[in-house]
Amino acid sequence: MSAVLVAVLLSLVSAVAYAAAAVAQERLASRTSGTGTLRLLGSGAWWWSVTLNASAALLHVVALRYGPLTVVQPLGALTLVAAVPMGARIAGRPVSAVEWRGTAFTLAGLAAVLATASGPAPDDVLGVPEALLVAGGTAALIGMLSWPGSRPGLRHATASGIASGVASALTQTVTVAATDRSGPLLSVQVAGVALLVAAFAAGGLLLSQTAYRSGLGAPLAVVTLANPVAAGVIGLCLLGERLQGGPVGVLSALAGAGLASRGVTLLTRAAPRHAEAPVPRVPPAHSAARTNPSPADLATPTPPADPTVPAKPVPWTEPTAPGIPVARMSPVVPVDPDHPTVPAGPMDPVGPMNPMGPIERPGPVGDHPAAAVLAREPQPVAPERRSRSPQPATAP
Repeated sequence: MSAVLVAVLLSLVSAVAYAAAAVAQERLASRTSGTGTLRLLGSGAWWWSVTLNASAALLHVVALRYGPLTVVQPLGALTLVAAVPMGARIAGRPVSAVEWRGTAFTLAGLAAVLATASGPAPDDVLGVPEALLVAGGTAALIGMLSWPGSRPGLRHATASGIASGVASALTQTVTVAATDRSGPLLSVQVAGVALLVAAFAAGGLLLSQTAYRSGLGAPLAVVTLANPVAAGVIGLCLLGERLQGGPVGVLSALAGAGLASRGVTLLTRAAPRHAEAPVPRVPPAHSAARTNPSPADLATPTPPADPTVPAKPVPWTEPTAPGIPVARMSPVVPVDPDHPTVPAGPMDPVGPMNPMGPIERPGPVGDHPAAAVLAREPQPVAPERRSRSPQPATAP
């Protein structure tokens, strides 16, 4: 069995483990949206996803020992292909035709990329200055993508994919340097790059957890695309890896990458999103203030009105049909100061002005704090039978 075939098999198992970890993270994020990192440390599902990610990363490291970065890293896109049916199975729904079509496009594109990317395992590794330069540029890019703004899920997913891709490239540097028998096992280069690998791996894991709050399809697709792109750029530019076939191989790899991107896009659009919880409707605050006076209003006494000063007309509204004005001025009846319940003067409301008769005003209502407020409320008046020729009211 060739070394490249071993690397491919290990990468496939690693992709399945990564898919299971992604499904576990997405389900945890959907149940604990907005939960901090410290809360996640007490969750068993979180540690289960961490275990799956660690196992997948270990298989990925071994695959990088047997195969080139340009072969192992594109196989990570199969994580999305495995996560789609796995997530549908756990959610209790069938896989749609669009999801199957996206899976086929992704596999065909990956096959074209693998046909041109196969080659011997790399011999060159990043030196300490190169590793520090790559780590510094990657940290700055991740910081910009993690800055608060619109679409945090996609930006965090991009940052997570870049962090994972750079960690893969640095991991290959560690494995090649550690197995080199001509130098010391724990050199400064190996130790420093190993710390960078741990930092980028942990950062990518936390960024992916926050990205999965917006669903599984779109964040996982972005992580899947950003990961091999970042690792491939490092492998081609700094590690001396090359695509096979010359210009034809480059065109074939580009066509395969485009087809794989189309498949990932279909899988992203077909993935269902979490339904948002309905927001309960709260009645306006002013409506409650109309019907329920506050205790401060009831406790504040209102000074009695002077009977010698004529009252001002108060606007009064009543519900009517649309198009009919509802505001009118209620008539004011002058009251005899000696007899508050009997209207006086020529403005007797008995007749066409007020067919309901004189308005009875209550007498003293006591010293209760709410007395003044209750006295201002209009009192209901029962209709009484009257003759056709109204009789003028007389004072007792």
